[in-house]
Amino acid sequence: MKRKSVELDEDRPWLDDPDYLAIVGEFLELPELKKLDMIEHHHISTRLQHCLRVSYQSYTLTKRWGWKSYETARAGLFHDLFYYDWRDTKFAKSHAYVHPRIAYRNAKKLTEISPLEKDIIIKHMWGATLAPPRYKESFVVTFVDDFISVREWRYSRRIKKQVRKHLRMDMRKVN
Repeated sequence: MKRKSVELDEDRPWLDDPDYLAIVGEFLELPELKKLDMIEHHHISTRLQHCLRVSYQSYTLTKRWGWKSYETARAGLFHDLFYYDWRDTKFAKSHAYVHPRIAYRNAKKLTEISPLEKDIIIKHMWGATLAPPRYKESFVVTFVDDFISVREWRYSRRIKKQVRKHLRMDMRKVN
């Protein structure tokens, strides 16, 4: 049976979750986070959309399991809080190593960050980096980030394929 495709932002469940918004809502009004909505991320979404997807999915899982969902929601929102285009900006160390540390530094400018939140933000690239997460909530954000990233990439490929198909059809009409 073929699975029905779902738009990435067909619905935004975080908007209907007052408990989640009570945790992250104040940050969504900050210019530092609004700026993320102007930066492309994974070809199909903005960095803010990606961070919200990771934050909310991680929050719902940890809340369901009775884990520290408050810190998970906040750290998930901040995990990619950087403003450069990683395809253009190069550092001595890899982007996978550098951007979590920049995100952590930027998050500290906005609010106090707990040791758990620091671990989530800095170690969310585990697998591409060597230091493993210390907390179970850090593992959740790491795996949810990977899942959401793959989902965004697959969605972008599907869109590109549809565009190419329509362009070929339009070219046939011209000829």
